[in-house]
Amino acid sequence: MTAGNGPAHGAPAAASPDLRARHRAVLPDWLTLLYERPIELTHGEGRHVWDADGNRYLDFFGGILTTMTAHALPEVTKAVAEQAGRILHTSTLYLSRPMVDLAERIARLSGIPDARVFFTTSGTEANDTALLLATAYRRSNQILAMRNSYHGRSFSAVGVTGNAGWSPTGLSPLQTLYVHGGVRTRGPYAGLSDAAYIDACVADLEDLLGQTAGVAALIAEPVQGVGGFTAPPDGLYAAFREVLDRHGILWISDEVQTGWGRTGDHFWGWQAHAGNGPPDLLTFAKGIGNGMSVGGVVARAEVMNCLTANSISTFGGSPVTMAAGLANLTYLLEHDLQGNARRVGGLLIERLRAVAAGLGIVREVRGRGLMIGVELVGPGTDRPSPQAANLVVEAARERGLLVGKGGLSGAALRVAPPLSLTVEEAEAGAGILAEALRAAERQLTSG
Repeated sequence: MTAGNGPAHGAPAAASPDLRARHRAVLPDWLTLLYERPIELTHGEGRHVWDADGNRYLDFFGGILTTMTAHALPEVTKAVAEQAGRILHTSTLYLSRPMVDLAERIARLSGIPDARVFFTTSGTEANDTALLLATAYRRSNQILAMRNSYHGRSFSAVGVTGNAGWSPTGLSPLQTLYVHGGVRTRGPYAGLSDAAYIDACVADLEDLLGQTAGVAALIAEPVQGVGGFTAPPDGLYAAFREVLDRHGILWISDEVQTGWGRTGDHFWGWQAHAGNGPPDLLTFAKGIGNGMSVGGVVARAEVMNCLTANSISTFGGSPVTMAAGLANLTYLLEHDLQGNARRVGGLLIERLRAVAAGLGIVREVRGRGLMIGVELVGPGTDRPSPQAANLVVEAARERGLLVGKGGLSGAALRVAPPLSLTVEEAEAGAGILAEALRAAERQLTSG
């Protein structure tokens, strides 16, 4: 084992063959499992999780950026247990104190004036709701989205996803137009300075809008999550906003992965592009529930209240998930986890860049705060290498570290630990990842 954290080299743990067979027999073939020999996670504490064989792992993916504060955070588990002991479910047909309490806090934090909050059960549903609101408000089904983007798995969310690997159908209720800008270091503008890059992307947007009419909204992730933690230069969306405002087009900021201080420098990802103020709509999910199913939309009242038909949510705003979200948000703010993400994330990205400097399979280490992407290529090439990513993910798991994948062809590592990550854990994780990267490079170059 490595520092007591993981299974022995050459003997990776796996879920029982029986459980894997049962999984295959009743669940869809397209339901992805990580690792050649998938693991069954049974419990967690802090920044660590354990599998069914008792192996401990340092968790640098947090259930896809969802375990925001820590595994088994006492404040959250206590809030869930106490609320469950009172009442589990009511629906939005009844007044709910936990829902109003959390909505008030999120509305204040959003920066959106006269904000209204609608709770959902996931980020997909949050984005679906935002698209519904924007198209109803603007009376148009035309949407601008970013290339390489991902916004969820529903029919409408897939229809605005600019990443072919996560868009299983070309059918859509929306007419989507894709804009340049989400990937800074690839594409036709990659060689430009930041200022020239922004100017070129704005010119592309202007040209696109000159060939259409009545666009409802732009939906964009400030940092593209599934896209491999890519981001434009700060200020791009502020520049876009000037164009959008002239046309009356709404801006939806998809904060499902970037919200709650994960990027360190800002509480919301949109704040890196705040030249013209907050977005018209903001979507959130994942981290706020710390594992509970919480998502939602924040919008100014004029937009949120535009629906003319009845609409409720059976499970959005559940008393139990609202209690969890409120306890989790309180902990995050009282312990300055945004500041911790900035400090510890800055150290982690420095360590990873130092490692990458001597490796031919690492094209780029990018990100901010505790949202870090490592793009991998074939040795001596600039071609994305999903093979390299698979090798690194497996090698890291063997050494006691869990990381995710994403990006073009699945060739980027996604590093996103809980925001309470300590300096010692960051150093340990960087060391394990360095070993895994070196092992993968040796395997690729020797073969």
